[in-house]
Amino acid sequence: MVRSFSGRQPSSEAVDAILAAGVQGPSAGNTDGWDAVVLEGPEETSSFWEATTTADWRNRSRRWPGLSRAPLVICVFCRPRAYLDRYSQPDKKGAGLGLVEHGDDVEAAAAAWPIPFWFVDAGFAALLMLLAAADAGLGACILGNFRGEAELSSALGVPEDRRYVCALLVGEVGGEDPPSASLSVDRREPKDAIHRGSW
Repeated sequence: MVRSFSGRQPSSEAVDAILAAGVQGPSAGNTDGWDAVVLEGPEETSSFWEATTTADWRNRSRRWPGLSRAPLVICVFCRPRAYLDRYSQPDKKGAGLGLVEHGDDVEAAAAAWPIPFWFVDAGFAALLMLLAAADAGLGACILGNFRGEAELSSALGVPEDRRYVCALLVGEVGGEDPPSASLSVDRREPKDAIHRGSW
């Protein structure tokens, strides 16, 4: 994850390749229930920062200068209702995860999903875009949804039935990139995470 950028705008070809990679990801029932709002340049990316950060955070963050120079911000949203509708169709109805089984109660139908595939699919898309950015020789990082979802959706004109999942910052690497405190946490070895045959 790169958290400091030069501010130089990636080529339109690189941006298009990154975005195209996202739609190649697996999708439950081929629902494709995610969308991206692409913000390019300081005038557009400022709306992202205004909605998702505070002046106090920007003043305290040692990473803010590098993050703020990201010339490309890809905001990833998902649409839970798309999955509820798709899983109400005849070929998916047996899963019991559609709206019909819940009397068209969207909240009850969404709560019935053991794992909400809308977040999983959006995560697949985000990962593929991160990998495509690396393939293009660019730096990138993912920022989770910590605050400002309603404000961001409003600022970007996102329909009310979408959920903000994450943002990808993409651009040429540049400037100081203070290391994350998380780097002091040891990652597991494959032998500690992978269990063959049984746990």
